[in-house]
Amino acid sequence: MSLANPVLLAVGLLVAAILAWAAIAAARRRAATLAAAGVAPDGPGRSRLGGVWFTIAGVAVLAIAVAGPAASVPVSHAAGTVILAMDVSGSMAATDVAPSRLGAAKQAALSFINAQPGSVDIGVVAFQQGGLEAALPTADHATASAAVRRLTAGGGTSLGDAILASLSAITSRTVTIGPDDSAPDIGYWPSATIVLFSDGQDQAGGTGAGAAASVAEKAGVHIDTVGVGTTAGTTVDVDGYHLFTALDPATLTSISQATGGTYHPASDASELDGIASSINLRLTVTHQPLPLASAFIVAALALLAAGAVLTVTRTGRVV
Repeated sequence: MSLANPVLLAVGLLVAAILAWAAIAAARRRAATLAAAGVAPDGPGRSRLGGVWFTIAGVAVLAIAVAGPAASVPVSHAAGTVILAMDVSGSMAATDVAPSRLGAAKQAALSFINAQPGSVDIGVVAFQQGGLEAALPTADHATASAAVRRLTAGGGTSLGDAILASLSAITSRTVTIGPDDSAPDIGYWPSATIVLFSDGQDQAGGTGAGAAASVAEKAGVHIDTVGVGTTAGTTVDVDGYHLFTALDPATLTSISQATGGTYHPASDASELDGIASSINLRLTVTHQPLPLASAFIVAALALLAAGAVLTVTRTGRVV
């Protein structure tokens, strides 16, 4: 049990101790006076202090109450960090998903944000060639929503760099892979999740998706991938060129499976809207203070009331 104001407890207990000393002193003086008069204390006289002791006990308990006692109790809830890694490469402008791949992904991301409790910090990473951090993880979900709405398509895609950028946002430090593709030690982050929205096109240079996924797996970070687009594909204009682009579910499935996550296929906006409820965040247990002042106040009032009743019953006086 912890106390918010231990000084108040010390003061209250000192008052209770003074009252106890005064009650004992008064009882001894009374006994001495009766002895000097040759009168033996009677039974009721010896028990007349019962009400006083209840009152003193009530003062002591009240002192504990005003000190702000609290107990630490384990609370299980969905908590942690979620990074929405949004593919904004040129292929995401394709319209095989209405209104476009990026438009549908943004709708799903906003739905996901709205479905999360306030205990979940949400960040947004937009990735083209390399990762572009759009919003740091925060409990202010409106900030994440605003970052998603600002996204526009253009550029290339590096899924590996997107994963590293997301891990950098989670750990608040730059995460890179050495020339030998060895996974750096970034600690263990089991309450963090990356939700990657992409069509799976990994055409740009950069870190390999498999190597980056191994870093996430080593750190305990799950990656849930959301495939945006259709396997039939379509043609999109990128820098004046007509390029064919199609959903690559194999790449996205490989990334999610490597980290213990799940691949979520979505061929239209209506399917994407359900992604928020299908991704399971892990529960974490934290210890939160449980205020106990009310319980101690009730106990103090009960003791004070008992003391008053005994005093009135045995002496006929309130004090």
